[in-house]
Amino acid sequence: MREAATASTIWQKQRGRRLAAIRFRRFTASNLFVLGAVTVVLFIVACAIVPSIIAPYSPTEMLTDSIMQPPSAAHLFGTDYFGRDIFSVVVYGSRDSLFIGFASVIVGGLAGGAIGALSGYAGGWLDAVLMRCNDILMTIPGILLALAIAGALGKSLFNIVLAVAVASIPGYARIMRSQIISIKGRTFIQASQAAGASPLHIFWKHVLPNSLSPLLVMATIGVGTSILTGSGLSFLGLGVLREVPDWGTLLSQGRGYLTVAWWICTFPGVAITLFVLAVNIIGDRLRDQLDPKKSMR
Repeated sequence: MREAATASTIWQKQRGRRLAAIRFRRFTASNLFVLGAVTVVLFIVACAIVPSIIAPYSPTEMLTDSIMQPPSAAHLFGTDYFGRDIFSVVVYGSRDSLFIGFASVIVGGLAGGAIGALSGYAGGWLDAVLMRCNDILMTIPGILLALAIAGALGKSLFNIVLAVAVASIPGYARIMRSQIISIKGRTFIQASQAAGASPLHIFWKHVLPNSLSPLLVMATIGVGTSILTGSGLSFLGLGVLREVPDWGTLLSQGRGYLTVAWWICTFPGVAITLFVLAVNIIGDRLRDQLDPKKSMR
């Protein structure tokens, strides 16, 4: 009996490794995913964390003999009206942009996920009250809601993160609520209830772990959306005035020179586009990988 149990355990472990290897190959099979992953790693690690390794100049260094120079070997993205190297400013400016994107997704995802989980699992009058408040927020366009919050709170990096996070809460709440309602009506939940498990135990051990996949996918894609929203706020003049501006502020500062120095605002816009595209590719790949209907094929 022991030998049979040992053989069964070994077989299960080998089967688990094979399934994990198959999932990993499927996950990395797409060339678009690989391109997106590399782009994200370059943006986060090289630009945001260690920008001095990538940037050839200081972002505050003003080269008075090279004002508004077009892209060249010496200045890959050209220079601006202060003589600053645009490439260096874009690299250093990624810190604030990426911080806004990731921090707002964490705050909005946690808050929206908590509201959706409470609403979907509790049900009744609490569900009705929370969802009606959520519906009111959903009737307001996200950028308009973020603009109103940021304008009321004032210019600071924390206020921008808070504004973008609040604007994203309704979407996370809706996704989480629908997933919770779907999970709690399944057979294994009913079996746990029949076995005498408490509602809190069922929620933490069964309902919540099986409801996080859609929220994770939405949060991944939401990083790009949050960066776009934060850049839009900066473009409209609600960004933080710092020595090293973020991508949205760079766009705002360069728009007046578009006809005479197109590179000043073009390359920050390209940086935003590439990063958002990379994050969306990863989010799509995650959605395909975590979709149980596709994983069964």
